[in-house]
Amino acid sequence: MPCTLLRKKELLIFEKSAGIKFKNHDLLNLAFCHRSYTNEHQDQFENNEKLEFLGDSILGLVVSDYLYNYLPDKAEGDLARIKSFVVSEESLAELSHQLEIEKYLLMGKGEENSGGRLKKAILADAMEAIFGAYYLDVGFKEVARFISTLLIPQIEKVLEKKHKRDFKTLLQEFCQKTYKIYPRYTVIKKSGPDHNKTFWIEVNVNDISYGPGVGKNKKEAEQKAAKQAYLTLNPEDK
Repeated sequence: MPCTLLRKKELLIFEKSAGIKFKNHDLLNLAFCHRSYTNEHQDQFENNEKLEFLGDSILGLVVSDYLYNYLPDKAEGDLARIKSFVVSEESLAELSHQLEIEKYLLMGKGEENSGGRLKKAILADAMEAIFGAYYLDVGFKEVARFISTLLIPQIEKVLEKKHKRDFKTLLQEFCQKTYKIYPRYTVIKKSGPDHNKTFWIEVNVNDISYGPGVGKNKKEAEQKAAKQAYLTLNPEDK
């Protein structure tokens, strides 16, 4: 995607804050181009989806290599859990905010007006697209350095249990391993108008109910119920 002189000046600011340097700024510009932008410009430009696909694979390899070499005492299951958070949408969106990626995104007016510039999925995808673009521009060694600089602090968060944990997944894995069953979630109460509802949800494990978890949507309430159940069943993991 062609990069104007004004746009290049903007991207140079991003590069300086991120600690990277592109030779081909058209590649970096493309990494910020959401498909909604190309749709509104009658597909005369490419979007960042193929770069995202490439960056996702590179990210997975770099993180796996680091975990394998620097955490030799961890079992495979532990490494997989650490990796699953580090490469998650939540983690990448957090990193994107640190780099202020939302300021540089190119997106259509419709997506912009619906809050797209702050959507976690779009930010995480752009982060992966930047990894893919940087790999094409400077090669694996330099992109691995960049990814490691960003992700090692995220890995440390997981090791210190300071990250945002996915208790629904943790509870499901525990139930499958321990009881060969899946946890069951039930909405026991909801209140408020459609635009401002509150949900109360319980989770049943082995005929015992935990909760309720209370949240502004079902996902939030389920996470809170799962957290209660998981930490009750696994007090050593607090």
